[in-house]
Amino acid sequence: MQVGILGGTGPLGSALGARLAASRLSVGLGSREVAKAKEIARNLTQRWPEIDGFLTGVDNDQAARAQVVFVAVPWDAIIRLVEPLEHILQGKVVVSMANALVKIGSEFAALTVPRGSAAQLLQAELPSAMVVAALHHVPARALANLSRPVEVDTLVAADSSGARSQVAGILSRIPGLRVLEAGSLAQAPAIEAMTAVLLNINLRYRATASLRLTGVEVA
Repeated sequence: MQVGILGGTGPLGSALGARLAASRLSVGLGSREVAKAKEIARNLTQRWPEIDGFLTGVDNDQAARAQVVFVAVPWDAIIRLVEPLEHILQGKVVVSMANALVKIGSEFAALTVPRGSAAQLLQAELPSAMVVAALHHVPARALANLSRPVEVDTLVAADSSGARSQVAGILSRIPGLRVLEAGSLAQAPAIEAMTAVLLNINLRYRATASLRLTGVEVA
């Protein structure tokens, strides 16, 4: 399977790209600047030789042509990124990882954005795509260290049950990452807002808290 990551040269996008490549998926790390994408991919491959041949730096246009596409930019840059790619993304599974947050003083707070959440905003922009919300509570630093399992839960939400299950299957390939299907995109506002709570806890206690749910058994 081919996976594309739009805006994939940032901390989260590059970390996810390396993890998925380590699971033997073909990953296109996308950027507006293909030279930058190639450099990031080359640096990751040098650090983690096991992903050689599975991770490639490409432009966003090429990344959008993959079977499943992850969007790895902040929520307020999503529309600007996907607008010129809408014709390519029609009918595809597109994964939103963004959290609609703002920092007020020393505290993070969730924003009420048009449509309710970053994922729902993306779905409105790409009405023919199947948008899935995922990876909101997974620290980029934990994803980036391929020598250790992630040990985090991620909640996956989508209006399409097929798209939700497909993304859950992809993410389940990452060691230590437990994937829990949370329902439709109506759950995305609460999922994204929880990220603000986790960030505030991390700031207060100088911690790296993430999400781990108890009482759930996954086969």
